[in-house]
Parts: sequence; C-alpha cells; structure tokens
Amino acid sequence: MRRTRKLRAETIGSLLQPEYLLSARSSALSGAISAEELGAVEDRAVLEAIALQEGAGLDIVTDGEMRRPTWHDTSRHLLGFEPRAGERSYPSTAKGANAPGPDGRPILTVVDRIAPKPEHPVGEEYPYLRSHTTKPTKYTMAAPSYHRRNWVDHISTGAYDSCEEFLQDVRDWMNEIARRLAAQGCEYIQLDAPNYGSLCDPETRQFHADHGHDLERQIAFDAALDSSVFDGLDDVTGAVHVCRGNLPGGAWHSSGGYGVLADSLFANLDVDVVLLEYDSGRAGDFSPIGAIAPGTSVVLGLLTTKDATLETGNDIVARISEAAKVRPLEELAISTQCGFASFTNAPMNGEQQRAKLDLVATTARRIWG
Repeated sequence: MRRTRKLRAETIGSLLQPEYLLSARSSALSGAISAEELGAVEDRAVLEAIALQEGAGLDIVTDGEMRRPTWHDTSRHLLGFEPRAGERSYPSTAKGANAPGPDGRPILTVVDRIAPKPEHPVGEEYPYLRSHTTKPTKYTMAAPSYHRRNWVDHISTGAYDSCEEFLQDVRDWMNEIARRLAAQGCEYIQLDAPNYGSLCDPETRQFHADHGHDLERQIAFDAALDSSVFDGLDDVTGAVHVCRGNLPGGAWHSSGGYGVLADSLFANLDVDVVLLEYDSGRAGDFSPIGAIAPGTSVVLGLLTTKDATLETGNDIVARISEAAKVRPLEELAISTQCGFASFTNAPMNGEQQRAKLDLVATTARRIWG
C-alpha cells in the first residue's frame, strides 16, 4: 500500500464541457481552426474547471477532462487496434454484445501487438493542471482491465496467445505513464473500471458463463493487474473507480449489488482508494464495502450525475452513517457517483453541476470537519 491522503470531498474526473469548447472541437475536426487554436480554447476550459472545483471546496481537483472527447482516452493512443464489428468477448452488457460503441462506430479491437503512438502521449496534458493550482491534483485513465473491451477471441488471438497476455502489455504501458505523471508532481492517479460494474449484473454474468468464462478467476486476475499499475510509486495515491455505467442522456447499464464482487475483486485490490457508485438502489446495500482491505479509503458516490435533481444534505449524512456501521467513518469519503461528461454532457446545466459539487464539499465538512 502507498500513502493515503485523507481526502473527504472527492471528484471523479470529468465536468460539463462548455458549448464553446464543443464548438471549437468540431471546428478543429473540420479543419476550420488549428490544433493550436483548439488548445487555447481547452486551456480556458481547464482554468474554469479548476476555479469551479476550488470554489466548491473540493479536496482535490482534475482538469475536468476538458481535453478529451470521451473518458477512456487511452486506446486511441495505441497502435495495434482497428475498429471491428461483431460480438465482443467481454461486452459491457449481454444485450450489447453485438452493439457498436456509444459513438455509433465499431469498437477498437486488438489486431496486433500494441505499442504507444509517439505523438501526443497519454498524460501530456497533466503539467498544465499542476501549474495552475496549489491543491492536490488527480489524473484519471481507464484501468488496464477495462481494455478487455478491446478483445475479441476469434480476432485478437492472432496477436496474443491470451487476453491476459494482452492486458499485461497494457499494464506495463500504463505503469510507465503513471511513473511519468508522478515525476511531474501528480499525487493521485485514478483508474476507471466500469468493466467491474458490468459484472454485478446477473444477465451479463450469465453471458460470461454461457461463453465459458471463469469470472472469479478473471476478476481476481484483473484486480491484481490493476493494482500493479502503482508498483514502485510510493508517493502516489492509487485508486480504482468501480463505475456502473454513465451512458449518454443519463442512462445506466448495470443492476445488481457489489456483493458478487466482494470475494473476487475487493479481496484482491491492493490500492489506497476504492470509489463506488451508490446513487441508486440498483447498487445494493453497503455490506460489501466491509470486504475491502482495512486502511483503504472507500469513497461513496452518493450524488447522481445522471440527472439534475439535487440530493439533500440530511439524506446524504444518513447514508454515510449507515455505511459507517459497516466500515469505520475514518475510512469513508464522499463524491458524486460519476463524472459529468463521460461520453456527452450530463442532463444538467452548470449551476446544477455546481450545486452538486457544493453539496459534496459541505457534507464532507459537516461530517469530518
């Protein structure tokens, strides 16, 4: 385990992307403005994101993921992938096994040994955030295990003997990224892993059983793999966010409590922080958080980013009190359930987003001081 900062008011990563930024990104794609002009617009959006989080009183800030067209900004930085249609071997849902990605295009598939593209390496945007805030900073990226989404058994075995071999290559690459971020002053790295949240769903679990996948072995392997991204990084807080899906329009993709992950995932994660989504009854009760290793901070995502309705402080305090019956209050923290712009902007405006962030911070101060 690495050091764990006592952060109580957390942020997940993405914030609403302003219309001027979306317009500039579209103009850059069409060639109407240059990459340098787009970069200047992104700088403005990042500065506004920092000011928003600092003003709300959060304990840590991100750049709002303002330079990303989507949250999982990793695969597009690798060689060895091509878009391919057809059934996925590790889909986000059983019903979506043959569906394209959220943008309507075929999902990138492993077709060759991976290698990082030399241009625009992952993490190159981090120093701008570090140089424009005095608060602790967080960098987010898709977990190595999430890249199972890119694996198709009858295609990808031409490049690797197994999905696990491929994932180990992804892990090695991401460990290099994490080391570079740490050298640049990054204190906190969060791995986003909706692949685990998918495996709470009974229908998705049945899909894997029907395809001969040993889920308990798979999840235990993935948990150890993700944890090893932080090997050798004693000065970095390592975190895993177990996402339950944050699709366009506030949609979700997974039901079922975290209890099915307690033995395989929670018992095998060796990280400083685990962030869980508890904004809906679909996530079940708090009993599974007792299986997370003692000393690990557990961040409860109690405020939804799927709609604009603002939760009440008393309700949030009551839920944290309920969780404290399972896990010491000293090991708990609070956040929104997910980011505000995973694929597209959440169905709310800037004032409503600010109200959610304000409530995270004020509730944290109310409980922990």
